[in-house]
Amino acid sequence: MPSLDQVSRAEVADDFTRGMYDFMFGDRDPVAEPGTIGGTRGDWWTVMANSPAALRHAVRGFRLYREEVGIRADYRELGQIRAGWVVGSQFVFSQHCKACRAAGISEDKIAAVPSWQTADCFDRAEKLLLAYTDCLAGQQGRVPDQLMAQLREVFSDKDILEFTYTTTMYVMHAIMSRALRLEFDDRDDPVVEVDDVEGGGVLDIGAATSGDD
Repeated sequence: MPSLDQVSRAEVADDFTRGMYDFMFGDRDPVAEPGTIGGTRGDWWTVMANSPAALRHAVRGFRLYREEVGIRADYRELGQIRAGWVVGSQFVFSQHCKACRAAGISEDKIAAVPSWQTADCFDRAEKLLLAYTDCLAGQQGRVPDQLMAQLREVFSDKDILEFTYTTTMYVMHAIMSRALRLEFDDRDDPVVEVDDVEGGGVLDIGAATSGDD
Protein backbone atom coordinates (compact mmCIF):
# COMPACT_ATOMS: atom_id res chain seq x y z
CA MET A 1 0.00 0.00 0.00
CA PRO A 2 1.13 3.60 -0.51
CA SER A 3 3.07 5.29 2.26
CA LEU A 4 0.45 8.05 2.58
CA ASP A 5 -3.30 7.86 3.12
CA GLN A 6 -5.56 7.68 0.10
CA VAL A 7 -8.46 10.08 -0.28
CA SER A 8 -11.83 8.42 -0.79
CA ARG A 9 -14.46 9.92 -3.07
CA ALA A 10 -16.51 10.99 -0.04
CA GLU A 11 -13.53 12.95 1.31
CA VAL A 12 -12.94 14.96 -1.86
CA ALA A 13 -13.79 18.58 -1.19
CA ASP A 14 -12.83 20.40 -4.41
CA ASP A 15 -14.34 20.36 -7.88
CA PHE A 16 -11.08 19.73 -9.75
CA THR A 17 -10.23 16.55 -7.83
CA ARG A 18 -13.82 15.35 -8.07
CA GLY A 19 -13.70 15.89 -11.84
CA MET A 20 -10.48 13.89 -12.13
CA TYR A 21 -12.01 11.06 -10.06
CA ASP A 22 -15.01 11.07 -12.40
CA PHE A 23 -12.73 10.97 -15.44
CA MET A 24 -10.42 8.24 -14.14
CA PHE A 25 -12.83 6.06 -12.12
CA GLY A 26 -16.36 6.83 -13.22
CA ASP A 27 -18.69 6.80 -10.23
CA ARG A 28 -16.57 4.34 -8.21
CA ASP A 29 -14.80 5.14 -4.98
CA PRO A 30 -11.22 4.43 -6.14
CA VAL A 31 -10.07 3.57 -2.63
CA ALA A 32 -12.76 0.94 -2.09
CA GLU A 33 -12.73 -0.23 -5.72
CA PRO A 34 -9.26 0.45 -7.18
CA GLY A 35 -8.29 0.07 -10.83
CA THR A 36 -7.80 2.19 -13.93
CA ILE A 37 -7.44 1.76 -17.66
CA GLY A 38 -3.92 0.48 -18.20
CA GLY A 39 -3.92 -1.94 -15.30
CA THR A 40 -2.81 0.36 -12.49
CA ARG A 41 -4.47 0.52 -9.09
CA GLY A 42 -4.97 4.26 -9.41
CA ASP A 43 -3.43 5.15 -6.09
CA TRP A 44 -1.26 7.84 -7.73
CA TRP A 45 -4.48 9.83 -8.02
CA THR A 46 -5.87 9.03 -4.59
CA VAL A 47 -2.61 9.93 -2.84
CA MET A 48 -2.06 13.10 -4.88
CA ALA A 49 -5.58 14.12 -3.86
CA ASN A 50 -4.20 14.86 -0.39
CA SER A 51 -3.07 18.14 -1.96
CA PRO A 52 -5.51 19.40 -4.61
CA ALA A 53 -2.99 22.14 -5.47
CA ALA A 54 -0.27 19.58 -6.23
CA LEU A 55 -2.72 17.45 -8.22
CA ARG A 56 -3.82 20.44 -10.31
CA HIS A 57 -0.20 21.38 -10.99
CA ALA A 58 0.68 17.84 -12.05
CA VAL A 59 -2.30 17.57 -14.40
CA ARG A 60 -1.45 20.93 -15.94
CA GLY A 61 2.03 19.54 -16.55
CA PHE A 62 0.55 16.55 -18.39
CA ARG A 63 -1.50 18.89 -20.55
CA LEU A 64 1.50 21.11 -21.19
CA TYR A 65 3.65 18.38 -22.66
CA ARG A 66 0.83 16.86 -24.68
CA GLU A 67 -0.81 20.01 -26.02
CA GLU A 68 1.53 22.98 -25.87
CA VAL A 69 5.17 22.04 -26.39
CA GLY A 70 6.55 21.46 -29.88
CA ILE A 71 8.96 18.59 -29.20
CA ARG A 72 7.96 15.49 -31.15
CA ALA A 73 5.93 12.94 -29.23
CA ASP A 74 8.31 10.07 -29.98
CA TYR A 75 11.32 12.10 -28.81
CA ARG A 76 9.44 13.17 -25.68
CA GLU A 77 8.50 9.60 -24.83
CA LEU A 78 12.07 8.35 -25.25
CA GLY A 79 13.07 10.78 -22.52
CA GLN A 80 10.25 9.75 -20.22
CA ILE A 81 10.67 5.98 -20.59
CA ARG A 82 14.44 6.21 -20.13
CA ALA A 83 13.99 8.46 -17.07
CA GLY A 84 11.75 5.81 -15.54
CA TRP A 85 14.38 3.14 -16.18
CA VAL A 86 17.30 5.19 -14.84
CA VAL A 87 15.49 6.26 -11.66
CA GLY A 88 14.22 2.71 -11.20
CA SER A 89 10.50 3.43 -11.25
CA GLN A 90 8.60 0.47 -12.62
CA PHE A 91 5.45 2.60 -12.71
CA VAL A 92 6.91 5.33 -14.92
CA PHE A 93 8.82 2.86 -17.11
CA SER A 94 5.80 0.57 -17.61
CA GLN A 95 3.35 3.37 -18.33
CA HIS A 96 5.67 4.95 -20.86
CA CYS A 97 6.29 1.68 -22.66
CA LYS A 98 2.61 2.01 -23.53
CA ALA A 99 2.92 5.72 -24.27
CA CYS A 100 5.84 4.98 -26.60
CA ARG A 101 3.61 2.68 -28.64
CA ALA A 102 0.98 5.41 -28.84
CA ALA A 103 3.71 7.77 -30.13
CA GLY A 104 4.66 5.30 -32.86
CA ILE A 105 7.88 3.94 -31.37
CA SER A 106 8.65 0.38 -32.48
CA GLU A 107 8.74 -2.63 -30.20
CA ASP A 108 12.44 -3.08 -31.02
CA LYS A 109 13.23 0.38 -29.71
CA ILE A 110 11.08 -0.01 -26.59
CA ALA A 111 12.83 -3.29 -25.77
CA ALA A 112 16.23 -1.68 -26.37
CA VAL A 113 15.74 1.30 -24.05
CA PRO A 114 17.45 -0.37 -21.04
CA SER A 115 20.59 -1.04 -23.12
CA TRP A 116 20.29 1.69 -25.72
CA GLN A 117 24.06 2.27 -25.78
CA THR A 118 24.64 -1.04 -27.58
CA ALA A 119 21.49 -1.04 -29.72
CA ASP A 120 21.61 -0.38 -33.46
CA CYS A 121 17.92 0.53 -33.84
CA PHE A 122 18.23 4.16 -32.74
CA ASP A 123 19.30 6.96 -35.06
CA ARG A 124 21.77 9.69 -34.09
CA ALA A 125 19.12 12.11 -32.85
CA GLU A 126 17.53 9.45 -30.64
CA LYS A 127 20.89 8.40 -29.20
CA LEU A 128 21.69 12.00 -28.35
CA LEU A 129 18.38 12.36 -26.51
CA LEU A 130 18.89 9.10 -24.63
CA ALA A 131 22.41 10.12 -23.63
CA TYR A 132 21.07 13.50 -22.48
CA THR A 133 18.33 11.77 -20.49
CA ASP A 134 20.97 9.73 -18.69
CA CYS A 135 22.66 12.99 -17.69
CA LEU A 136 19.37 14.46 -16.48
CA ALA A 137 18.12 11.40 -14.61
CA GLY A 138 21.34 9.72 -13.57
CA GLN A 139 23.80 12.60 -13.22
CA GLN A 140 21.41 15.19 -11.75
CA GLY A 141 21.89 17.44 -14.76
CA ARG A 142 25.66 17.18 -15.17
CA VAL A 143 25.98 17.37 -18.97
CA PRO A 144 29.31 17.21 -20.84
CA ASP A 145 29.90 20.23 -23.05
CA GLN A 146 30.50 17.96 -26.04
CA LEU A 147 27.07 16.35 -25.66
CA MET A 148 25.34 19.71 -25.44
CA ALA A 149 27.19 20.88 -28.53
CA GLN A 150 26.08 17.77 -30.42
CA LEU A 151 22.49 18.26 -29.28
CA ARG A 152 22.55 21.82 -30.61
CA GLU A 153 23.73 20.56 -33.99
CA VAL A 154 20.52 18.54 -34.33
CA PHE A 155 17.90 20.32 -32.22
CA SER A 156 16.80 23.90 -31.73
CA ASP A 157 17.25 25.58 -28.38
CA LYS A 158 13.47 25.46 -27.98
CA ASP A 159 13.47 21.70 -28.57
CA ILE A 160 16.26 21.14 -26.05
CA LEU A 161 14.57 23.30 -23.43
CA GLU A 162 11.22 21.55 -23.86
CA PHE A 163 12.83 18.11 -23.81
CA THR A 164 14.73 19.05 -20.65
CA TYR A 165 11.57 20.32 -18.99
CA THR A 166 9.36 17.35 -19.82
CA THR A 167 12.04 14.75 -19.06
CA THR A 168 12.98 16.19 -15.68
CA MET A 169 9.29 16.43 -14.85
CA TYR A 170 9.19 12.66 -15.19
CA VAL A 171 12.37 12.25 -13.18
CA MET A 172 10.37 13.96 -10.42
CA HIS A 173 7.36 11.69 -10.94
CA ALA A 174 9.58 8.60 -10.89
CA ILE A 175 11.23 9.70 -7.64
CA MET A 176 7.88 10.53 -6.03
CA SER A 177 6.40 7.22 -7.10
CA ARG A 178 9.25 5.29 -5.51
CA ALA A 179 9.34 7.44 -2.36
CA LEU A 180 5.60 7.10 -1.71
CA ARG A 181 5.33 3.50 -2.96
CA LEU A 182 2.70 4.32 -5.56
CA GLU A 183 1.25 1.95 -8.14
CA PHE A 184 3.88 -0.53 -9.43
CA ASP A 185 6.53 1.01 -7.16
CA ASP A 186 4.89 -0.42 -4.05
CA ARG A 187 7.74 -2.89 -3.60
CA ASP A 188 10.20 -3.67 -0.86
CA ASP A 189 13.81 -2.84 -1.64
CA PRO A 190 15.39 -6.06 -2.97
CA VAL A 191 18.84 -5.12 -1.66
CA VAL A 192 18.68 -6.47 1.90
CA GLU A 193 20.72 -8.80 4.04
CA VAL A 194 19.80 -12.47 3.58
CA ASP A 195 19.59 -14.37 6.86
CA ASP A 196 22.36 -16.88 7.58
CA VAL A 197 20.88 -18.98 10.35
CA GLU A 198 23.72 -21.49 10.59
CA GLY A 199 26.50 -18.90 10.52
CA GLY A 200 24.92 -16.61 13.07
CA GLY A 201 25.14 -13.60 10.82
CA VAL A 202 28.90 -13.10 11.12
CA LEU A 203 31.34 -13.83 8.28
CA ASP A 204 34.91 -12.76 7.56
CA ILE A 205 34.95 -13.62 3.87
CA GLY A 206 38.66 -12.89 3.59
CA ALA A 207 39.54 -15.37 6.29
CA ALA A 208 37.10 -17.95 4.96
CA THR A 209 38.57 -17.91 1.46
CA SER A 210 42.22 -17.75 2.51
CA GLY A 211 42.06 -20.65 4.91
CA ASP A 212 42.89 -18.54 7.97
CA ASP A 213 41.37 -19.61 11.25
